Amino acid sequence: MTTLTENESIASTGRRTALTPRRKGLSGRTVGRATILIVATILTLGPVVWTVLTSMRPPTESLGAGGSIFSGGLDFSSYADVFKQVHMWLLIWNSVLVTGLIAVGQMFTAALAGYVFARIEFKGRGLLFSVVLATMMVPMQVTIVPVFMLIRGMGLSDTLLALILPAIPTAFGTFLMRQFFMGLPGELAEAAAIDGASPLRTFRSVYLPLAWPGLAIVGILAFNFHWNEFFRPLILTISEENFTLPLGLVSLQGNMGTGSVATVLAGVVLSMIPALVVFLFGQRYLREGLTAGINK
Repeated sequence: MTTLTENESIASTGRRTALTPRRKGLSGRTVGRATILIVATILTLGPVVWTVLTSMRPPTESLGAGGSIFSGGLDFSSYADVFKQVHMWLLIWNSVLVTGLIAVGQMFTAALAGYVFARIEFKGRGLLFSVVLATMMVPMQVTIVPVFMLIRGMGLSDTLLALILPAIPTAFGTFLMRQFFMGLPGELAEAAAIDGASPLRTFRSVYLPLAWPGLAIVGILAFNFHWNEFFRPLILTISEENFTLPLGLVSLQGNMGTGSVATVLAGVVLSMIPALVVFLFGQRYLREGLTAGINK
C-alpha cells in the first residue's frame, strides 16, 4: 500500500514537471523586435522631448551650449511671451471652431454616405463610389485654385466658413464608414423593414448607434489633421482675426527668423495640448473602431 502511494506521488510529480513550462532565454528575434521598438520610440518621442525642454529654457540660452537640451533650471517666461506677441486666445478659438465643425460635419456626411453605399441599392452605385475614391488620389494643391474661385464667388473669402465648408465632404471617411456598415449584420435592416421602418429610420435607429466606433475614428482623424493644417488657411485667409493656430504661430519667428527659438517652441507645445486632450479622451473609441470585426 505504501509502495503504491509512493509510486502515485512520483507519477504525479512527474506530470506536474512535464506540464510546467520551462523558462526560455530571450531569443534573437525578441531582442531584435525590442531593439526596433526602442529605436522607433526614440525617433518618435525625441523631437517632442527636445521641443518641450527647449521651450522651458531661457530665451537667451535656447540654442546655447551647442544646442544642448539641458540647462541649469526651468524657465517658463517663453510661454508668457507667446501670449504677449500673438492673440493666442483668438487663435485657439478659431482653431477649435474650425476643426470642431469640420470634425462634426465629416462624421455626419461620412455616416450618411457610407450607409448609402453599403446598404442602399441603386443604379451606378459602384461607379459613383469609384469616383469618390478617385478624389483621394488628387492632391490638395491641385484643387486649391478651383476651391478658391468658388469661395470667392460665394462671397466667403477671408472667412472661417471658407475653411469649414470645403472640408466637410470626406472621401476617406465615406470609405471608412462604408466598410464599417458592411461589417454590421444585414439582418438588422431586414428586421427593421419588416417592422415598417424606412431606410432613414433604419439608419437612425438601428445602424447609427452601432457605428459610433467608426465615427470616432473619422472625428479624431479629422480633428488632428485640420488642427495642424497650414496650407489651406494660408491660401484662404488674409486677416489676422481669421488665422488659425498654426498660421498665427508663424509670427513668433519674427522678421527674417529673428524671434526667440524658445518662444516659438513654447507656442508649438501649447498648440499640441488640445490635440493631445482629444486623443486621450477618444482613444477608447479609436481602439474599438480599429479592432472592430477582428473576432468575427
